[in-house]
Amino acid sequence: MIRIFDFLFSFLGLLFLWPIGIILYIIGLFDTGSPIFVQERVGRLKKPFKLLKFRTMPVNTKSVATHLSKDITITKFGSFLRKSKLDELPQLINVLTGDMSLVGPRPNLFNQTELIEEREKRGVYNAVPGITGLAQINEIDMSTPVELAEKDAEMLESLNIKQYFSYIFSTVSGKGQGDRIK
Repeated sequence: MIRIFDFLFSFLGLLFLWPIGIILYIIGLFDTGSPIFVQERVGRLKKPFKLLKFRTMPVNTKSVATHLSKDITITKFGSFLRKSKLDELPQLINVLTGDMSLVGPRPNLFNQTELIEEREKRGVYNAVPGITGLAQINEIDMSTPVELAEKDAEMLESLNIKQYFSYIFSTVSGKGQGDRIK
């Protein structure tokens, strides 16, 4: 049932939000010269997939988790995209194709070994990764791998349609702030 909602909502989201996406893409061209960011992430059953986002950092930024880098430079436009969560808009394509769900554990990088171990222990990779979830609305990010893996597992054990919509509405209404930058 959740896959049907994912497909329907991502399709409708792309259909109705494409004008905003085009505007953000054009502004991104002026901001970084390359507005779409594609990064290999860990998907369901630890299979790699290409995550899509609007770029919020310069093109030559090192590909590590945000909280692990000392040299993070976010552009002014990128800061707006992150605060408004519009940087995630291209992930609706990932949801449409089935690589992601609207609700699920945030997909991590393959170099986040501690998080991979913790999630593996708890069976988190049996699920499709998502744009938002219980950890995100509680502001738990990848800088705390054990806590994140525990919260992801808790969410997956009890995920139902009511919670699915609750996590989406909480995210859309502004709950949760994304990854911390140290």
